[in-house]
Amino acid sequence: MKNTTQNPKQAAGERAAKLVKNNMIVGLGTGSTTAYAIKELGRRVADGLDILGVPTSYQSAFLATENGIPLTTLDEHPVLDIDIDGADQVANFIAIKGGGAAHTREKIVAESAKKFVVVIDDSKMADVLSHPVPLEVIPAARKLVEKNVAKLGGKTQVRMGVNKDGPVISDNGNFIMDADFGKIDDPVSLSKELSYCTGIVEHGIFTNVDMVYIGKKDGTVKIISLRNL
Repeated sequence: MKNTTQNPKQAAGERAAKLVKNNMIVGLGTGSTTAYAIKELGRRVADGLDILGVPTSYQSAFLATENGIPLTTLDEHPVLDIDIDGADQVANFIAIKGGGAAHTREKIVAESAKKFVVVIDDSKMADVLSHPVPLEVIPAARKLVEKNVAKLGGKTQVRMGVNKDGPVISDNGNFIMDADFGKIDDPVSLSKELSYCTGIVEHGIFTNVDMVYIGKKDGTVKIISLRNL
């Protein structure tokens, strides 16, 4: 389906927003592509769409509020109808997320949803995952995590702030580290191994992707669904 925009991120985000129906509880992801979905949902809410959103970060909460989307929490609605979020890279319905340092809350929301939809531009698609894996790490465990990730074949680096001195701090008050493993041939196993590492609050490998909306430079959107495989 041709979109009027030539912006692939906007095309993917706005198209995925059409999945949202009246009375749904919606996970609102974080990042530049998901922002287009949130803005589109805001336009639909202004036109009468009745939904509640669960934000995955301060950023998505602010954006949702600015666009008139009423918010709720997982305490009030522990099961979501759908979650729409971006990704740093996707291969075989497994995503690496955390470029915005919000992957812990993003994973909680994604795993609380009946359907997890990822919106990306086509540069984020890959045959094999190779993007560094973001880790949210308790500050006192930085050296321990560095050692344990090295045993798994990864090299870690603390993510440093752009407009501040020192490390990036997550919404939860922790460090963000990026672990480079090169090509990740078995992301499911790596996901489990990282979860066993003491001091890692959460990692950025998401194994529960249901659908991917891929925006292309010509304004079209390719949709792939796990259920069709």
